Amino acid sequence: MQHLEDRFNKRFGYPWVFLNEEEFDESFKTAVKGQTSAPVSFGLIPRDHWFQPEWIDEERATQGRMEMKAANIIYADNVPYRNMCRFNSGFFFKHPLLQPYRYYWRVEPDIQYFCDVTDDPFDYLRDNKKTYGFTISFYEWEKTIPTLWATVKEFMNLHPEYIAAENAMNYLSDNGGETYNLCHFWSNFEIADMDFWRGEAYTKFFEFLDSKGGFYYERWGDAPVHSIAAALFIPKDELHFFRDIGYRHEPFQHCPRGEDWMRGRCSCNSYDTLDYAPQSCISRYEKMFH
Repeated sequence: MQHLEDRFNKRFGYPWVFLNEEEFDESFKTAVKGQTSAPVSFGLIPRDHWFQPEWIDEERATQGRMEMKAANIIYADNVPYRNMCRFNSGFFFKHPLLQPYRYYWRVEPDIQYFCDVTDDPFDYLRDNKKTYGFTISFYEWEKTIPTLWATVKEFMNLHPEYIAAENAMNYLSDNGGETYNLCHFWSNFEIADMDFWRGEAYTKFFEFLDSKGGFYYERWGDAPVHSIAAALFIPKDELHFFRDIGYRHEPFQHCPRGEDWMRGRCSCNSYDTLDYAPQSCISRYEKMFH
């Protein structure tokens, strides 16, 4: 929070919204309010938006977690992590505290911002008709989402009307959608338009995915879910790579280069950036526009 206040929000004064499945204690609230002069609100996540639904087959879910743990997959047996992924996929934008807002900037614990953000990214999205902004893009771990793409293809066959004409399928697939190449935008950083998540296409898409139980039977993350939806249901021109925002979430970072680095007074090493590393999908993303 201090990083984002110092590098951006002390100039803009945007309100902060904190959400949790338990009530925040007073010491946390006091500490948070001490970091900003902007408005701060604290909200409780509705129980049915967070906890594993009753209809999930717990025996099957337990078996899935055990298999992932045996394969040494991160968060393999972690149910709260799955709750978080499902919440961020389908519910955060429905919270009463977020209803006054159209755009959001997602902020997670233990992140770093390296550069001054002097231009308003919300204005940028609105003025340039952009819907979804990211800084880091790389490959998902296939073992966490073994049936996700088959489920996506099933949805696309049922609802071809939701697929945008100038979509970003070439970012997601190397063979026209037959298989998923695992590229996704890392959703711990997102600056995006909640009207998209609240719209008909995404609502139907999330409900369809949720009905399959993959958030619990496997470990579907909100990053591939958001990324696949954004790549398919909006024109690719509505996606935006915030290359001037220096950002780190362990163990990866995006550090701007050249003019962006100078203008932002960045503190990161511009050569220490995931952008064109072997596991990055940025070159695939950029290829769509050339």
